[in-house]
Amino acid sequence: MKYLLDGQESDRLLFRKVKLSDFNIWLDFYKNPETSKHWISDNEGAAIKCKKWYDTQFYRYKNDIGGMNALIEKQSNLLVGHCGLLKQVVDGVTELEISYSLLPKYWKKGFAIEAAKKCRDFAFDNSLTDSLISIISLSNIQSERVALKIGMTLDKVTIYNGNNVNIFRIRKF
Repeated sequence: MKYLLDGQESDRLLFRKVKLSDFNIWLDFYKNPETSKHWISDNEGAAIKCKKWYDTQFYRYKNDIGGMNALIEKQSNLLVGHCGLLKQVVDGVTELEISYSLLPKYWKKGFAIEAAKKCRDFAFDNSLTDSLISIISLSNIQSERVALKIGMTLDKVTIYNGNNVNIFRIRKF
């Protein structure tokens, strides 16, 4: 599982694999309407969406196609969100994406920037790719700010999974 940051850390965060025991904490993410307002998805309930998300992470782990890492705040030992390197196919091209999601109560505290920088550095330091992307909804200004703060620039606008998105990119320095 070369794309996972299991056991890595940043100043305030520990990175580990997602565990099924995290489910009830992460379920709150899907219960909050603010977390899905930028993304077109099925009208399934929060529990079904959360289960599908966990199934996807475990599938990714098993097939070594990247996956999200649980982000544990060192000070409180609490799950604040997820960030990881994901193999994605965008416009027919396989890319390595930095993806990040935080529980709303941890928004605007710099955790996403810190975690995304760690993923960026891990990918480049371990020669996993020469270019990283982030797939961000056109309306998600907060996520755009994270991408910009880690050195990404807007590469193109496209459609991904039925959503109009910006593709931000950074190349290895």
